Amino acid sequence: MSTANPGRFWKVGELAAATGLTVRTLHHYDHVGLVCPSRRTDSGHRLYAEADVRRLYQVLALRQLGLSLEETASVLAGSADIDEVLTAHERHLRQRREALRRLQAQVSTLRAGLRESPPTSVDGFLDLIRKVVVVDETVKRYFNDSQLAELAERRQQLGEQTIAEVERAWSELIPRVEAAVASGMDPTTPEAQEMAREWMGLLEQFHGGDEGLRESLQRMYEDNAEQIEQRYCGPTQAQLDFIGRAEAARRNGR
Repeated sequence: MSTANPGRFWKVGELAAATGLTVRTLHHYDHVGLVCPSRRTDSGHRLYAEADVRRLYQVLALRQLGLSLEETASVLAGSADIDEVLTAHERHLRQRREALRRLQAQVSTLRAGLRESPPTSVDGFLDLIRKVVVVDETVKRYFNDSQLAELAERRQQLGEQTIAEVERAWSELIPRVEAAVASGMDPTTPEAQEMAREWMGLLEQFHGGDEGLRESLQRMYEDNAEQIEQRYCGPTQAQLDFIGRAEAARRNGR
């Protein structure tokens, strides 16, 4: 839109057409005091001056960043620190992005699950949703939104069949490690080192080598070791110590 003529005024329909907004939107901006026309005709029609148009474009620029009408009004009124507003908004957008990543991964996983094993009833479908979507409250305390999105994406990439195989592998490995601990096996033996290799490989399926995920997993276990042991029948601290020594021996080539 050209604003070369300082004495020009725009009717609401003209301004709407030039900016791509609707007349209703401009009426609403006027109603809430965000962009008000400088004049009205004798019949009450809105007339927007150059200053009004400049303010409208300022509003559009801030709205394009995703700011709410209230935030936009505060910034333009000088009653809000623009850096603080943008910082808070950036944080909000980051959270939304992670939530969308997680949701997208969950939807893809659900679709894959439906293709691999179509549920025969509504209850079956709801159970599939529960397995994919529900995150234990304990997990939420130790993994941030970005990490939860990463875990959801990893679940999608691995697929339900691989996850079932990993769960089965854990159910077989933990009793073997427990038997080794009970028998007093030397953690430096080749057999112990092989169990450590399997153990680390299964953990790798969870965290994918991400240091942050690995640390969050470790913190979660350290803070909830007793509950995890009771709920999942392991691993116990003795098993972890055994695997730790076996892995150290494996890495040192002993």
